[in-house]
Amino acid sequence: MPIFPSTLWREHILPFAFLVLLLGVLTLAGDYLLHRLNLVWVGRYLGIPGTILIIGSLMYSLRKRKYIKTGNPKSYLNMHELAAWLGSLLVLIHAGIHFNAILPWLATVAMGINVISGLVGKMLLQRSREHVQSQRDSYQLRGLSRPEVEQAVFWDSVTFDAMTQWRKVHIPIFIVFAVLSLGHIISVFLFWGWQ
Repeated sequence: MPIFPSTLWREHILPFAFLVLLLGVLTLAGDYLLHRLNLVWVGRYLGIPGTILIIGSLMYSLRKRKYIKTGNPKSYLNMHELAAWLGSLLVLIHAGIHFNAILPWLATVAMGINVISGLVGKMLLQRSREHVQSQRDSYQLRGLSRPEVEQAVFWDSVTFDAMTQWRKVHIPIFIVFAVLSLGHIISVFLFWGWQ
């Protein structure tokens, strides 16, 4: 018997945790390399392409709401996921480990929460729905009654129901992130100038 049985946890939540961990490791590695190579100044400018990638990722939302009428929605979704993840990585490296201002850190925290909620939507929700349904189908094929099937998938169903709440977090957190980021960008222009 495997250490982790085939469950929603092992098949869906652990890969999600891996992507979040990978984002953190790449952020630390990127910041470390910039310091090690004496290129810290490069990190100052990584926020710009990171922000552009994040803004570009919003094309998916425009396509989903039919403001953009052409193109395959699945392609837009794939582009959204990749651009938002890479943009977030660049912004996190840009933020580095410098604690000199509160506004950029609030924006970074909001972005981190938004990335996590987006990964929940991408990795967990659809896969979890499929997992719970396949478990139900499997138990029904074994001849279990409906109440027995529901009892067998109870904890997976509870986990799935909790995860469906992600949309209530993702969009408002993105708005908070956008406002804080805009405040940071404006403050850069006000206090840093065109040096």
